[in-house]
Parts: sequence; structure tokens; C-alpha cells
Amino acid sequence: MQQVEQKVSQLQESIYELIVETSTNLPKDVRKAVKQAKLNETAGTRSAMALETITNNITMAETDVSPICQDTGMPTFKVKTPVGVNQLEIKDAIHHAIVRATKDGKLRSNSVDSLFGKNSGNNLGPGTPVIKFEQHENDYIDIRLILKGGGCENKNIQYSLPCELEGLGKAGRDLDGIRKCILHSVYQAQGQGCSAGFIGVGIGGDRTSGYELAKDQLFRLVDDVNPIEELRLMEDYIMENANKLGVGTMGFGGETTLLGCKIGVMNRLPASFFVSVAYNCWAYRRLGMKLNAATGEITSWLYKDGEDISFTKDAGQETTEKTREVKLVAPITEEQIRELRVGDVVSISGMMYTGRDAIHHHLSSHDDAPVDLNGQVIYHCGPVVVKDKDGKYEIKAAGPTTSIREEPYQGDIMKKFGIRAVIGKGGMGAKTLKALEEHGGVYLNAIGGAAQYYARCIKEVKGVDFLDFGIPEAMWHLQVEDFKAVVTMDSHGNSLHREVDQDSLQKLATMAERVF
Repeated sequence: MQQVEQKVSQLQESIYELIVETSTNLPKDVRKAVKQAKLNETAGTRSAMALETITNNITMAETDVSPICQDTGMPTFKVKTPVGVNQLEIKDAIHHAIVRATKDGKLRSNSVDSLFGKNSGNNLGPGTPVIKFEQHENDYIDIRLILKGGGCENKNIQYSLPCELEGLGKAGRDLDGIRKCILHSVYQAQGQGCSAGFIGVGIGGDRTSGYELAKDQLFRLVDDVNPIEELRLMEDYIMENANKLGVGTMGFGGETTLLGCKIGVMNRLPASFFVSVAYNCWAYRRLGMKLNAATGEITSWLYKDGEDISFTKDAGQETTEKTREVKLVAPITEEQIRELRVGDVVSISGMMYTGRDAIHHHLSSHDDAPVDLNGQVIYHCGPVVVKDKDGKYEIKAAGPTTSIREEPYQGDIMKKFGIRAVIGKGGMGAKTLKALEEHGGVYLNAIGGAAQYYARCIKEVKGVDFLDFGIPEAMWHLQVEDFKAVVTMDSHGNSLHREVDQDSLQKLATMAERVF
């Protein structure tokens, strides 16, 4: 009995360590891809600034053992066990480790009841976490984990061939049709999935197995070689040409839009031909380990081989910035907002209030707010929050969430409550842009995934409202200092997101001619 208890305890400890490492320490192959993107980018541009922030954030997360991104995603485990190993025991150990990691601020509480919106608070619930079991003939347990955030999950896409694609025309049931689908998947993501990103592609299967195959590709190494020659050539082609689209880091425009492409194939039914794409942000968090099946101890790590990658400032990268920086202190006046133009870098100090889906829905249907929002800043953010030993709230991670979800509400809420600035990532649409022009507002794009970088800008939590919505959806009152973001939609009808979308669509159209 004592040996069984020791094994269970060790198994929980090993899985907890896997969760912490995956959330806080980016794998070497991913670091290598990000570093190359940084070297390829033109110095002094918005994308270069974003990549500098990203690489700083990677280092901060590793140093502080804190989440790389505040959206720690849907924990998805792939587990291979020897015949005879108790898989229920492993599932129970995963659940215990998930609860502990959430309590310790290594995971954000992300499991929400789909019918009533209640957050479980511990990342457990029907369907969460995702655990996939297989048996293998080896004598060890192989556990792999990917943490894929909601912003990039929302940019997954599935095509049913034949189909018509914007910019590319007809995509048929052949290799060239597959090529067009993959290119289109990168274009449609723009900056909303925290580009530059990685994609896993599944060809064939049904709607369910196709997506599973696509996600399985994300467990491959960035620099591995596809054993199927046609797919190897396709991966190389996509990497070369997707980076000609000019979407760039965070959708700011630039040299690198895609950091990796992996393609898998399976058989299909004659009536169906699906191409499924799983999009992953630059914060590509996946690790694995081998465990002693008898004791639960870690015997070796997966995805940790290779060259150590550091992010010191590189020679030739230091040039005079091409952007104007404007310092603002909230509350902000309409006159100050009207002076801002797309491309300006804004540094905000003072108060800032988080607001995501639940807050926007609430404010749209009520005439009062818990605080005076006139002249204030709303931050599209669902932070990782813990209490310190004195019972005070502490922000452990606080990057932006994808803003387009708030498009139905944002403009009306800004006008109703006098909000002057909105911070998020990925941009917003025509309704919000029109409201910014009429009301005198601005949209600021923070660097997606840079949760540690922005957490350090937050000096104190001054209060919280709507905590019953769950930690990510509550309205946190944050005192900030020198919180930097880029003006990408101004009060004069200008939108960088619209410009990049139109430009990348034109470039996509040049790739319509048959290649394969």
C-alpha cells in the first residue's frame, strides 16, 4: 500500500512539473524559430519592436517561473502507456496536478460551463482537461502536453474541397487545392492569433479526425523533415510563400508571418475531402516527458534537446526607432486622443480596467458601471491572479486577449460611458472604427502573449468587480506605469489592420496560379 501511495504521489509531482515547465519555459526549437524571425525583421519597425517585447517576455517567464501568456489555454495531454498500466490512475494524477497548478498561478482558471458561463475555478469540468490515451509496446509512460490558447484556437479553420477561396479562386480536390487552403488559413488569421504563428495541417479524415490530425502535427519538432516527399515539398513551399504575405508579427506588417508548418494525411470517405488547420500562436507551449511506469518518476524530457537559445540584443538590431512615443496619464481627454495617429507608440500610466466578454455584455445591457469610466482605458485582458501571503491580489500574467469578440459591443459602450482608449490585440472592425471617429477614441494593440512584460507594468491591484464572473472575466482595477501599446486604429478613420488585410489579400491573389 505504501509503494502504491508513493507512486501516486510521484506521478502527481511529475505531471505538475510538466505543467509548470510547459507554461513557463518555451521549447528550444520554438525559441530558435522566434530568434530567426527577430533577425530577419527590419530594425526600427513595429514588428521589430513587437519581437523585442516577445523575446524579453520569454526570458522573464523562464526567470520568474511564471506563465509565458496569461491565456494558459486548454491543457491537452497525449499519453502513451505500456499494456497493463492503470490509465485511470494517470487521469486522476493529471486532475490533481491541474488543480494544484491553477492554485499556484501556473495555469489560469479557464474551464467555463458552456450553458451558464460559470467558471469552475480549478480548470476541471466536463471535457477539461483533454486527455488522449494510447497503448504502446515500450516499458515507459510517454506524456506530452500542449497549452493552446483561445485566441489562436479561434483561428483554426476547416475547408471542404472543392471550394472557392477569397483571393485564390477555386480549390480542387488535389495537392494544389490543399496548397491554396493552407495559404488562405494563414491569411485569414492575420494578427488575431498572435502571429507570427505555427500551423498543423490535417488532410483527409472526417471533420473530427481531421482536426485531431491537424493538432497532432503541433507535437512535431519545428525543424523535423516530413517523410512523405510531396508533403515535405508542400511544407517548404508554404513556409517560403506565407512569409511573403506581409501580415507580420501581431499583424503589424513585416517579414515573418509563419514560423512553422507541419502537414499530416489520413484516408477519407469518397464524398468528403477536408483540409483542417490548427493555428498556434508564437507562444507555442508544448513539452513532454518519459516516466518510469513502476514509480512515476521522470526519466527524461522531450523537446529539450538542441542548442540553448538566449535572447540578448543582436548586433545590427539597434537603430533609431521610426515610431513616435506619446506618454499619457489616465483619465485621458478627447483632445489628447485626437492628436494620436496610427503607428504612434503610447505609454500609459494611471488606472486601467480589464474587460472581456462578460463585462462587455453586462455594460451593454446596463446604464451604470461599478466605476466612473469617463476618460478611462479598458484593457481586453483576462489575467492570472493569485493572493499573496497578506491576502492581497497579485497579477502573475496579464497580456491582451483577442479584441474582435467585443466588436458587437465596443463602440456603443465607449460612447455610453465615455471610454477613450481600448487596449487589446488583433484589431477590431468597421463598427468600432466608426465609433472611434465619432466619439474620439483610439484602439491600442498590445503585444499578444507578452504576459510577463505587461504584468511588470502593473504596480498594484486597486480593486475588482464582478468576481462572480470568474477571474479572467472580472473587472480588475489596475494601477499601471509606462504600459506600452501601438495605435492601430485612430479617431480619424485610419486602421492598420484594414491596411494590412487589404495588402496581404493582394499578395495572396498573386499565388493563385497552379503550383502542384
